[in-house]
Amino acid sequence: MKKLFAFVAVLVMLSFGASINALAQDEPVDTTAVEQVADSAAVDTVVTAIEEPVAIESDEAEVEAEVTGELHKKIKAKFIEGGASFMGALLLCLIFGLALAIERIIYLNLATTNTEKLLGKVESALESGGIDAAKDVCRDTRGPVASIFYQGLDRADEGVEAAEKSLVSYGSVQMGLLEKNLSWISLFIAIAPMLGFMGTVIGMIAAFDQIRMAGNVSAQLVAGGIQIALITTVTGLIIAVILQIFYNYILSKIDNLVNSMEDSSITLIDMLIKHNLKK
Repeated sequence: MKKLFAFVAVLVMLSFGASINALAQDEPVDTTAVEQVADSAAVDTVVTAIEEPVAIESDEAEVEAEVTGELHKKIKAKFIEGGASFMGALLLCLIFGLALAIERIIYLNLATTNTEKLLGKVESALESGGIDAAKDVCRDTRGPVASIFYQGLDRADEGVEAAEKSLVSYGSVQMGLLEKNLSWISLFIAIAPMLGFMGTVIGMIAAFDQIRMAGNVSAQLVAGGIQIALITTVTGLIIAVILQIFYNYILSKIDNLVNSMEDSSITLIDMLIKHNLKK
């Protein structure tokens, strides 16, 4: 009886499962919902691909801003640790030195002249209009070379020797103008390390005073005092190096201009001799 009841129960379960499968196969599949899900997934992928570079760029900008901010904070902290008096004096040396160096660089760049072109114009003017025409060319040209030419041409009527003496004497005047304020730049180059060493010595004295007042030698106390004292020395050396680079660049520009003035002056004397011989 139990076996019969179990057999009937198995048959009922099998028939019920078959009917459920048949109903599932007969029901239509909703493809619209599937397509919508696929489309939304594709859109999400595209949006993610577009947003990734933007996110990377924003992250890089944030990192750069953080690095710049940290560097600014570190410089400010070191400036305060070095002492307002000596660090302020070193900062003034840097500002005045850079101002003078930039002024000299601008002046020298404006004083630079194409000497070959100027000599060609002067020679053409001498051949066509004489001394007065050549003086007009030099008057309309900017730079120390044209000024020297004008002084030499102005004395050309008195002879070639007078013109040559005028070129030499006025060349010395132009060299003085080119070297203007260089002594102040060299002063700031020399005084910046001195101020740094002075701040270091005073800082060391203060550190030893702290040790004497504490009554014992503490490695932390000594190291902190020496670190603060050496900040002024490092700052002074950095300022001296920066100003020295500008100073050497200015000297090289002046040397080039002086060589150009000397060579062009010799060429002008030759032109005057040739012009007087033609006369």
